[in-house]
Amino acid sequence: MKEELMKRIECFLEKHPELKGVPATLNEIAKAEEELQIKLDDDYKEFIKRFGGSYAGIAIHAFANGSSMGNETIINLTNWCRESFEGDEFSPEINKSLIFSDDGSGNPIAINANGEVVIYYHDLGEKEILSKSFESFVEENFAEW
Repeated sequence: MKEELMKRIECFLEKHPELKGVPATLNEIAKAEEELQIKLDDDYKEFIKRFGGSYAGIAIHAFANGSSMGNETIINLTNWCRESFEGDEFSPEINKSLIFSDDGSGNPIAINANGEVVIYYHDLGEKEILSKSFESFVEENFAEW
């Protein structure tokens, strides 16, 4: 990820420590990749190794999230989504994706196997590509306040 963006997020989180998680370890990342049977996106890994589960315009979950973000890990979120969508048309894609957030209405937000950030509208049976990459997704959504 661009260092300028990472510095902006770092400065923001210093002012709002309740939104910053505990940085992820290489061991936690390796265990998640093994359990979920996917390779985590490189930019996402860079983010969580620096900030853990933190707020960057939207809640970005990891293993230890900021205290005001909830306790759901990416393993919990991804497994829940895989179970919820089992057997539907999105199941094959979701099984190769990482769920790292939601929209507040229960619609999961994922990084798919192509590196795109996608939202799955569970009530509508539709999906929407939100951004071409995790980095661009963060850039488009992050704003200091």
